[in-house]
Amino acid sequence: MPNVPEQPRSGSADEVGATSHGRVRQEPADAGTPAKVSGRDVDGDQAPAAGQAPAAGQAPAKARPTQVASTAAAHALRLLNRARGTEAHPPAPSVPDAPLAVVVGGGISGLVAARELAASGHRVQLHEAGPVFGGCVGLHEVAGLALDAGAESFATRSTAVADLLGELGLGDDIVTPEPGGAWLYLKRGAENVVLPLPATGILGIPGDPWAEEVRRAVGRAGALRAAADLITPVSKKILEGDMSLGALVRSRMGSAVLENLVTPVVSGVHSADPDTLDVDAIAPGLRAAVHKHGSLARAVAAMRAAAPAGSAVASVSGGMNRLAAALVADLQAAGVQLHANSPVAGIAPGAGGTGFRIELAPRAAAASAAKDAKHEKESRHERHERQAHEAGAGAAGAGQRREVLADRLVMATGGETAVDLLRGIDAGFAEHRPAPGAGISLVTLVVDKPELDDAPRGTGLLVAPTVDDVGAKALTHATAKWHWLGDESGPGSHVLRLSYGRLNDVASALVNADDSSLRNAALKDASVLLGIEITAGDILGFDVVRYSGALPFATTGHAKRVALIRELAATHQGLDIVGAWLAGTGLASVIADTRKRLRITVS
Repeated sequence: MPNVPEQPRSGSADEVGATSHGRVRQEPADAGTPAKVSGRDVDGDQAPAAGQAPAAGQAPAKARPTQVASTAAAHALRLLNRARGTEAHPPAPSVPDAPLAVVVGGGISGLVAARELAASGHRVQLHEAGPVFGGCVGLHEVAGLALDAGAESFATRSTAVADLLGELGLGDDIVTPEPGGAWLYLKRGAENVVLPLPATGILGIPGDPWAEEVRRAVGRAGALRAAADLITPVSKKILEGDMSLGALVRSRMGSAVLENLVTPVVSGVHSADPDTLDVDAIAPGLRAAVHKHGSLARAVAAMRAAAPAGSAVASVSGGMNRLAAALVADLQAAGVQLHANSPVAGIAPGAGGTGFRIELAPRAAAASAAKDAKHEKESRHERHERQAHEAGAGAAGAGQRREVLADRLVMATGGETAVDLLRGIDAGFAEHRPAPGAGISLVTLVVDKPELDDAPRGTGLLVAPTVDDVGAKALTHATAKWHWLGDESGPGSHVLRLSYGRLNDVASALVNADDSSLRNAALKDASVLLGIEITAGDILGFDVVRYSGALPFATTGHAKRVALIRELAATHQGLDIVGAWLAGTGLASVIADTRKRLRITVS
C-alpha cells in the first residue's frame, strides 16, 4: 500500500495472505514428522525431534534457553524474563509429560500462539494445511529481488509488532517509509484527477475540513459541508446501537468527504464499502471521541495527536517476510513441532469430555508439486481446501487417518475453516460461520524506468471506486517507499505493486483474470496512475499473487459477533480461537490479540 497516514486499524491491502506460483518457498520444518499422541506416533514409535535447521532464507535458529523442571517453573521464568526485559525467545519445554497443545493454522497468528504456548511450558505441535508457514507474511522472488508477497508493513499505533520483532532480534532492523506520502486518483465531473492524500486524517477523514488539500479533493462546497461538523451539536445517541463508518462520516461531514477521501482509503485498505464496515471495529474509540470533542474533525485531530510520534507504518529492512522466517526459526529452537502439508480433517472432544481428539488427514502423493502446478492459479484458501479434500478422498489408498490427543487447542485458521472444524466439538459454532472475505490479486512489476527515480506519485496511489479508466484499487511504488529496496534494485530499476479487487463489478472481474491479462492491465494502470508510459519492453520481471477471503469484513455488529463466539469458546476448557477474522485485519491487531488471549489463558 502507499504510505497512508495513521489509521486506527492494523491492516492494509498489502497486509494479506497470499500464495504465488512463482514465489520462493520457505521449506517447512519437520514437514514429514508424523503427529504424536502423548509424545509418540500413533503406532507407538518415538517421533523424531523437530529442531532441524531452518530453510534457506530463514533466520538462523537461536540456541535453546535454559531448560526448566516444570510447566509452572517455565511460566514463572518467562514472566520474570519479561519483567526484566530479557525475554528473547520461548524456553524449550523439557518435561516429557507436559501438557500437549495443538495449534491449527500456520499463519502469523498460529506461529505467535505456538510461541506463547511453548513459553508457558507446553509441548506444542502446529499443523498447517499448506506448504509454507507465515500466512499473510510471505516471500517471492521477482527479477532477482526477494520481495514481500503479502504484508509489507505494519501499523505503529501500538508497539505490538515492534515488541515481537525486538524479541526475535529484528528490532534494530525496523525501518520507516520515505516521506513522499500517498496520492489519490479521483473522478471529478467528467475527468479523473490525481491529488495528494490529505496528511491529517484517519481512514481519509480529515482532521481539518478546511485545509487546502481537503478543499482540492472535495471542492469548496464539499469542504463547507464538512466544516459544518465543527458547529453541529453531537447527541449522546451517537454512542447507541450499531453504526457503519460510512453512516458516521456522511452524517457529520457529508457525501463529498465520504466519496472522495474515505471510500478510496477504505476500499484500498479493506476492499470494502465504508457503509458496510462497523465503525467500532474499523476505528476503535472514534465514536466516543466524537462525543467527547463534539466534532468528528476534532475527534480525528485528537486521535492523531495522541498517536505515537513518527510514521504511521513501519517495516523491516529486507521485508516483512523476515518476521515469519524468524518466528519459524525461534519455534524450531524451542522444540515446537512444525508440520506443513498437514490438514486437519476433524476435531472432537477427548475421552471423558476433556481435551481434544484431532484427526489429521493422511499425507499422500496427491499433494505433490506436479498436482499443485496443475492448479497454480488457485488462491491459498482454494488450494488448502482442495488439498484437504484430496487427502481425505485418498485415505483408503494412503493408510488410515491419524489422531492427536491434545490438552490444549488453538484454532488459528480463517473463520470459515475454524467454524467448520469446531462444529465437531459444539454444533453451536455453525451459526457463527462468517461470510468469505474479499478476493484480491497482487501484480508485482519490476521495471527499468529511470523516469520513476523522482517518485512522481510519492509512495503510491489509492483509486476511488468511481474511476472508470483504471482497474487497480491501489498502486505501491515500493522502491520509492522503502529505502533499502531502492538501494537493492539500483538506479533506474523500480518495483511497482498493483492491487486488484475493486468494489465496482467491472474492475472486480480482473481478480480472476489470467497472469498475462493482469500483467497487461497493470502496465496500463501504472502508466495512467504514474503519468509515465510503461511498456512490456520495460519489464525486468513480474509475478502475480492471488488469494481469496484474506480480508474478512468487519461489518456492522462485528464486536457483538466476536463476543458471542468467544463466549461459546470459553465453555470448552483449553480452547482458544485467534486470527484476523476475530481480531481485525493487519499484523498489529492479530499479534496483539493473539498474545493477549494466550497469555491470559496460559496463566
